Amino acid sequence: MAAIPLPCVALHLPARPSISCSVSAALPPLYLIRLPLTLSPLSSSIAPSIRLIISPSLLTLALILKNLLVCRSPEMWRQSFGLLGKSYIHDTTGSFFLGKWLHVPLYPVSLCSAVVDVAIQDYVADVAAELIYQNESQTSTEVLFVFPLGHHMAIYSFQARSEDATVQAVLQDEVQQLHEATGGWENLEYLQNQSEYPGEVFACFLGTLSPGREVVVTLRYVQELPREPDGAARFVLPRTLHPYTTHYLWNCHTSKLHYSLLLTASLQSSRGVVNVQANFALTPLIYTAQDHSTAQASLLQVSLAGSPPCHDDLELLVYYGDPTTVSAVVEKGDPGAPPGSLLGDPMVLVTLAPSIPEAVPGQRQSGEFIFLLNTTFLEHVQDSLLFLLKSLPLGCYFNIYCYEETSVGIYPQSVEYTQDNLTEAMRRIPSTGSSLGDSNLLETLRSVYNTPRPRRHPRQLFIFMAGLPPDEEAIAAEVCRHRNSHRCFFFCFSEDSAALAMALAKETGGEAAYVSSCGSMSLVVLKCLKQALKPAAEGVSLSWTLPRGLEVEVLGGTPQSIFQGQHNLLYAQIHGQAQDTTVSKGVMTLQYSLDGQDVTYTIEFPLCPQGDGRLAGHRLAARCLLKRLLPEAVSGSGEEPRHRAVEISLTSGIICPFTSYVGVRTPQRVTWYQRPLALLPPHQSLIPCQIIELRASRISSCFPKSIWVPPGWLTAARASWLALRQLTHDIAALPQRGACSKACKPPPPFFSSLKYVDRMEFGLYSSNLCRWCPEAVAKCQDLVALQNADGSWALSSGLASVLEVDEDEIKGKMPDEVIEPSIWATVLAVTWLHRHDEYYQDLCELLEAKAVTWLCSQAVSQLDKCLETANTLLGSSVKPSVFRL
Repeated sequence: MAAIPLPCVALHLPARPSISCSVSAALPPLYLIRLPLTLSPLSSSIAPSIRLIISPSLLTLALILKNLLVCRSPEMWRQSFGLLGKSYIHDTTGSFFLGKWLHVPLYPVSLCSAVVDVAIQDYVADVAAELIYQNESQTSTEVLFVFPLGHHMAIYSFQARSEDATVQAVLQDEVQQLHEATGGWENLEYLQNQSEYPGEVFACFLGTLSPGREVVVTLRYVQELPREPDGAARFVLPRTLHPYTTHYLWNCHTSKLHYSLLLTASLQSSRGVVNVQANFALTPLIYTAQDHSTAQASLLQVSLAGSPPCHDDLELLVYYGDPTTVSAVVEKGDPGAPPGSLLGDPMVLVTLAPSIPEAVPGQRQSGEFIFLLNTTFLEHVQDSLLFLLKSLPLGCYFNIYCYEETSVGIYPQSVEYTQDNLTEAMRRIPSTGSSLGDSNLLETLRSVYNTPRPRRHPRQLFIFMAGLPPDEEAIAAEVCRHRNSHRCFFFCFSEDSAALAMALAKETGGEAAYVSSCGSMSLVVLKCLKQALKPAAEGVSLSWTLPRGLEVEVLGGTPQSIFQGQHNLLYAQIHGQAQDTTVSKGVMTLQYSLDGQDVTYTIEFPLCPQGDGRLAGHRLAARCLLKRLLPEAVSGSGEEPRHRAVEISLTSGIICPFTSYVGVRTPQRVTWYQRPLALLPPHQSLIPCQIIELRASRISSCFPKSIWVPPGWLTAARASWLALRQLTHDIAALPQRGACSKACKPPPPFFSSLKYVDRMEFGLYSSNLCRWCPEAVAKCQDLVALQNADGSWALSSGLASVLEVDEDEIKGKMPDEVIEPSIWATVLAVTWLHRHDEYYQDLCELLEAKAVTWLCSQAVSQLDKCLETANTLLGSSVKPSVFRL
C-alpha cells in the first residue's frame, strides 16, 4: 500500500463489522486505525466500521476519539444534565516509545448546593436558581452547562461565575451577527450528536475549571404550569436543580453526591390560596395577606446524602378557591419599559377552565369531523376509515378530502351524519390512489379553512400523512393562523413528518401518532377519536368593561372551543391611560354554548396591578406572541413580522428563531495589580451558548472506550482540532445518519413549531398493540360494514354469514315479542362482539355504545328476552349490563 500524500484521509467500509483497533506495522510513517461504529437497527445494511489511514503529522486521532469513543454514564444523559465535565485522561502504564491508552470521559460535576426561589401566580411560575458546582477531581476539566427545556418553559437569564471569570448569556439579532463565538463549538456539536435525551436544551460552554475550584450558576426561567383535574397547579422541580433521584444513581459509578437544597415558594392568586401539597417536607403555609391571596412556603433545608429520596421528582400542588371557573389577575408592567410596549403595559392573566360534564357514549353529539386522506397510502387506511366513520355519533357533521387527487372534498362542505350521506361518501372514496406524495396538502387545508363551519359544531381535522410535505413551513403557517378555530389529529406513516405532526397537534390542542404497521392503525385512530368526542364549550368569546381610556388586546386571540379536560391560559395587554381614576375594577365576561345552552360568566378583577416585578406573565405573553408571529415571519409575509419578533425577543429575554444567544466571558481583575492599566476594562471573549436540539443517539455505554495513542500525538492533536473539526464531525455523525445509501436531508430551519420530536414521545404504535389475529379482525370489519349510521343492524344474509348462523334459523329464533327485525339483528350483533373471549373492546367500543343507545330508545322491554335467546343461539354468556339493563 502506497503512502498517501498529506493531508489526505482515506475512508474504507469493510464487508463486515469490525471491532478491532490497531496500528499497522506495514506502514511506518502512517497509522491504520479501524474505528467501530454502532448503528441503529434501522440502518444495519451497511457495515458499521471505518478504516482511517492518517499521517502522524496530521495528528487527529485523539480528536476523532473525542467524538466517537467516550465513556458516557447513563445518568448524565438523563434529564438531569447540569454541569458536565470533560477531561483527557491517559493511563500511566506504557512508555514513550509505546505511547498511552487514551479515553475521554464526560461526567457530571458535583453539585454542592442549590437554592431555588419559585414565584407561582395562578398557573404561571417564575423560577430563580443558584447552583454551586465544585471540581472534586485532581485534574482540570472543561465544563459545559446543560439545562433541558420542557414544554411551556423559557429561559430568560443565565450567568456563571468562578474565581477566574464571569460568563453572561446575551441575546442578539441573528441577522446582524454583532457577536459570534470563535471557538469551542465542538463541545455543543458533541453533545448534540451523542446525547440519548431527545429534545430542546440550553447549553453553554464555560471553559476550564481547575481542581477544587467552584462555579456558581444563576439561572432564571418562566413556565406555564399544568392544571390538574381538581384545579390544582402542578409544579415539578427540574432534575437539573435536584438531580439526586433514583435514576441518578443508576450508573456505573458507586460514588454518592452530597449537596444541600433550599426551596422557597411564593404563591399568589386573586381567588385565594387554599392549600399546598408536596411530596417532601414543607414548612407550614404562611399567609402574607388577610384575604389569603398571597402565601409562602419553604422546603425544610436538608443535606441530601446516602439513600436517595423515595420520589423521582419534587412536586408542588397549589390549590386555589373556586377551581372550576375562570379567573383574571393583572400583573404590573416594568416601570423601566416605555408605556405601550409589551413589558411596559399591565398584563391580564386569564385562565379559562369551564366545567364541562361527561358525555354519555352513543348519544347524539355535535361536532364537525373532517378526514384528510393521502391517496398514496389510501389502500392501507380504508379499514381504519371504516371504523372511524361507523363510530361517529348522530348529530355531527363530516366530510372527506382525498388530497393528491384534488383539494376539494367529497362534499362541497360538511354534511350531516346520516345513513344516506355515509353511504354516498364511502361510495365516492377511491379504492386506490396516486404516488405523488403530500404535495397537495397545503391547498387542501386552505380549501378546508375557506369552507364555512356549521354553527355550534367544533371543527376537528384527522390528517393522514405518508411522508414529509415539501412545503412544511407554509403548512405550519396555515394551520397556526387557524389554531383557535379547530383541532388537528395527525397520523404519520414516516418518521420524517413526526416533528411537523407533533408541533401542529400541540399548537391546536390535538394529538399526533406514529403508526408503524397497518395492523394497529385502526386502534390508533379510534383512540384519537375518543379524545375528539369529548364534549366542548363552543362559541367561546370574551368581552371587557374597563374605564374610559383603557382597552384590552388578547395576544393570540381567543379559542372558539374549549374541550373537556382542557384549560386555556390567555394573556391580555391593557393599553392606554384611565381617564376616571376612581374606578378600581374591571369586568371580564365569558360566554359560550354547552349542549345548546348559553352560559355566561362575569368576573371582576382589580385594576391595581399586582406582582413582584419578576414579570413572569409578561415573559410568557412574549413567548405566546412570538409563536403567533413566527408563521408569518417564516413564510415570507414581509419584514414587519420579523422585526417585531426580534424586538419582542430582545426586550423580554425570550429567544426566537431570529435571535440567538452568545456567551460573553469577562475575566476577573487581578487584585494585586494596582497600576493605571488596572483601570482599563478587562478583555471580553465570546464563547458558545445557545439552545440546541438533541437527536437522541442510540449509542450507549457505561464502560470507558480506550485506544492506543502513539507518542507525541496527544499534544499536537489538541492543537489541530479547529482545522479538522468538520472532518471529525462528519465521521461522528455517521452512526446517527445510519450510513444510509441515499443522501440524508439536512435538519429543518430553526422554527419553534417544527422542533425535533422523538417518536417515543408522541405514541409509537406497532402491531403488538393488536391482540387479535387478522382473520378475527376481518370478521369484525365485515360486521361493522353492515352497521347503519344510527347504530342498528338490518336482518340480512350478510349478517347471518358473519354470525356463522343460517339466516332461516336466525329468523326462526327471533322472539315473538320483537316487532322490528332490526332490533333482533342488533342484539345479535352486539352479543357476537362479546362472545367467548373475542371482545373487540378497543375497536368497537364507540359503535357498540351507539348500537346500545339505539336499542334502549326502541325496545327496552324486549331486551331481556332478546339477550337470553341470543346467548343460546350464539353459545355465549353476555351479561345484561352490556345492554344497560
